[in-house]
Amino acid sequence: MYSVFIVDDEMIVREGIRNRVDWEKSGFSFAGEAGDGEIALSMIQDVKPDILITDIRMPFMDGLELAANVKKIQPWIKIIILSGHDEFEYAKKAISIGVEDYILKPFTLEEIQNCLKKVAQTLDKEKQQFSDFERLKDELSSAYLLSREKFLSDLVMGTLDSSTAVQKAQEFGISLLSHYYGVIVCNINVKDDDLNTLVQIKSRVLNGIGEGVSGFFIAPNIFVGIVKGSDKKAVEESEFSLAGTVQHTLSKDGGCNVITGIGSTVEHISDITASFKEASAIIKDSRLTDRNKIISSDDIGKDDDSSIVLQENDPLVDRLNYADESEIDQIITEYIALLGENTGHFSIIASYLLVDVIMAVSKVIEDLGGNVKEVMPEILSHSFVDDAVQSEDVFIERVKDILTRLLEYRNSHVSGRYASVILRAKKFIDKNYMDPDLCLRSTAESVNFSPNHFSAIFSQECGTTFIEYLTSVRIAQAKKLLRTTDMKSADIGYEVGFNDPHYFSFLFKKVSGMSPREWRSSSAGESSSQ
Repeated sequence: MYSVFIVDDEMIVREGIRNRVDWEKSGFSFAGEAGDGEIALSMIQDVKPDILITDIRMPFMDGLELAANVKKIQPWIKIIILSGHDEFEYAKKAISIGVEDYILKPFTLEEIQNCLKKVAQTLDKEKQQFSDFERLKDELSSAYLLSREKFLSDLVMGTLDSSTAVQKAQEFGISLLSHYYGVIVCNINVKDDDLNTLVQIKSRVLNGIGEGVSGFFIAPNIFVGIVKGSDKKAVEESEFSLAGTVQHTLSKDGGCNVITGIGSTVEHISDITASFKEASAIIKDSRLTDRNKIISSDDIGKDDDSSIVLQENDPLVDRLNYADESEIDQIITEYIALLGENTGHFSIIASYLLVDVIMAVSKVIEDLGGNVKEVMPEILSHSFVDDAVQSEDVFIERVKDILTRLLEYRNSHVSGRYASVILRAKKFIDKNYMDPDLCLRSTAESVNFSPNHFSAIFSQECGTTFIEYLTSVRIAQAKKLLRTTDMKSADIGYEVGFNDPHYFSFLFKKVSGMSPREWRSSSAGESSSQ
């Protein structure tokens, strides 16, 4: 089932397509909508639909600019343009930049459905091409591609000087000269390692990476992508876009998961190998997991807190947001060092230190949405503290047990690497959910991340996309207002951040299974029966 996203500044157009298409019966799903290209781009980065239907003329960012940006960050998306008769030249230009088709306004429901079916056939055909194993084997075993792979492998391994690399790149039609470079490495974990599966994966990735990227497989399940750009920010955005494209391409059908390492941005061709080695090291150090992950060298740098010591201006709670199992012994060693040689006052000093640990653990659990009384109720009792400070060995054992259990709890909610980032983002959402312009981009800016980077870490850490989380927050607030006020449902929709009351009702029913009016009646009935 292919997902469809709609962008048009006319609410009546969006509402007409959204409500008149029988999505499930027609073999499609409704992914979302937006009233202008700027908001849409942020949402599309997170939702990752298969098909985009967009008007040409819109405020802030028109359909042509939106289409160009979408093709750059998510090249697999098929785009349908809505245009008026006097906008035909715009439509032709849109087709030239990779738009799949266009529909003239005013249009009928049948025209929309026929166009969607046509695009679906194109997507089906592409999938079928990926399944043509014999053709793929012949293509991938060609001498040209093998030579190209060897060249790119030599490039990232550092066995070529810059002038030789530029010359050889031209032989393969690769423009290597640029201001900045970056390398990503994707470790593809497949459920079935048979040859056909690996060949299919290889072709799907190479056919989906788009222009401007030099990609190859350095091993059957290891993809390497070389990205270049005019500035560091452009390279970073392209790296995360490429990582997201590979992840989307291979995980959409549930066949495999991808762990991606992103190396530092470098300025010289000779330094490409350094970026490659960084990305490879990230992959090597990452644990096997059944979850998709995208990790950059900057992220690793943010976590390198080995020099941290326990001080008053360095709260333990901040450290526990990032610590892994290997740091537990270090933390305990530092606590033992604080005890010093005051053996006569051991129990008193150890009691203070243990309470410090318990308070920090409680705060981390609370920030993750939990309650220490439910997670570790025994550590709050006086008897637990009294028992733990009987001797140094018992103290070490109890602290180690508390910290190990905390990390297990934290890792089951967010993996910990980005705990503080996720918490800050959620607080920003909780404070601004009523703003209809709140989007992925503005939230990413609030935590000093690029949109692609933030989208990747939010979904992999929280197990849900940014849009899904924002929608859940808004619907939860709407339910509260429905239950506690007499406000009209349309006004509640505006109150919690929706510009379109009909879209609010649509999403409310999609999330809760009933309309706002039905939910209010049901909630009132439950309250009166209690």
